[in-house]
Formats: sequence, C-alpha cells, structure tokens
Amino acid sequence: MRTEPDGRRGGPSERALDANERMIQTQIVARGVRDPRVIEAFRATPRDWFVPPELGSSAWDDSPLPIGGGQTISQPYIVAYMTEALGLRPEDRVLEIGTGSAYQTAILARLAKHVHSAEIVPELARRAAATLERIGVTNVTLRTGDALEVFRDEAPFDAILAAAAPGLIPQELVEQLAGGGRAILPVGTWEQSLVRLEKHGHRVVQDELIGVRFVPLIRP
Repeated sequence: MRTEPDGRRGGPSERALDANERMIQTQIVARGVRDPRVIEAFRATPRDWFVPPELGSSAWDDSPLPIGGGQTISQPYIVAYMTEALGLRPEDRVLEIGTGSAYQTAILARLAKHVHSAEIVPELARRAAATLERIGVTNVTLRTGDALEVFRDEAPFDAILAAAAPGLIPQELVEQLAGGGRAILPVGTWEQSLVRLEKHGHRVVQDELIGVRFVPLIRP
C-alpha cells in the first residue's frame, strides 16, 4: 500500500491514513512523544512516500528500512523522539546531517523556517530532491558533499540534527551552532548514544539521552 502526496490522484486513501495514524499512536504517542506540532507533522507526512516502492507494504513497520547506498530510513519513533528533543520553533533555521530518504527532512521542514540538508550519496540526494518537490515541500536547501562542511557559508544554525553517527562529537558542528542553539546526534561506533547539545556563548552543555543504532557518518 502506497499513498499519493496531497494533490496527486485525490490524496492519500482512507486506508493509508488509518495506517499512518495507527503508526503514530502505537509507535510514537504510546512511547511518550507529546508535542502536538510534531504529531501533526507526522500526520501530514505519510512514511510510505519515502520508502522504496518494493518496501511500500513495510512503510508502517516499527523499524528502519534500507533505502540504498548503505543507508536507511530511520524507525518512526526515533525520528519523532529526535525531532521533539530539538524543540523546534517556526523561526528556526536547521542543519540536517544526512538527508537519506528525506523523511526526517520533511518532518523538520513542517516545523521550522528553513532546513539545510546535506547528503554524501549523490543518488540519494537526487531522489530526496525529487520526493520533496513531488510532495510540495519547498523550504529545504539540499547539497551533496561533506555534511560537516558543505553548509558552513549558511551558519550559524538554530538547530542541528544528525541522522548518521560520528565516533565523537564533531567540533565542526559545535562551531556552526548558534548561541542558544540545540543539536541532537547519535555518537559512537559500535555502542552509540543519542546526545543533545545546548550552546550558551562559548559553553556547550551535553546530555546523553538513549541508546541508538545509526549508520556511521561518512566523510570524503
């Protein structure tokens, strides 16, 4: 089952909307995500728009799914948890590390003023751009290249989210975070933790949240 973006063939079917709502209620709300803006962003962004066609029937699964290039679309709960932890405001400018399928990108774009999203795999970047255009998400700038460097000319950012795990917190990201800004990223190699950063002047406050498993951050 695959839905169609709004404005295409009449919009998503009732069956698909029901499947998306069940995913939201059983995988996201039931695990403690409460921000109404985040929940509404998920309602407006059915996950099956972002998975490969052959995996359409698995779009609502409580698990990551392969999207090619050695990358995955993250588990719905983790996308929601990370998004809520960022505490996005409508005026925020966001840097996303790892566009992937653009599922997380689209969720962020519904909550922030603009998203700058970096992807190192050219084919994934092309597909992501086509998907965002098809569903009418226009407040995103995509670039291909070193995710820690490719948007330096647009820094600083109010929020940064990484969908790939560096071994250690990159100083490059800290430098691109605005004062009062927040970042959330997986950190580690085999054992990974989701880490939230808050920048106060030259001081960075770090909180370790939950254990996670992400693909490693790839740099040129």
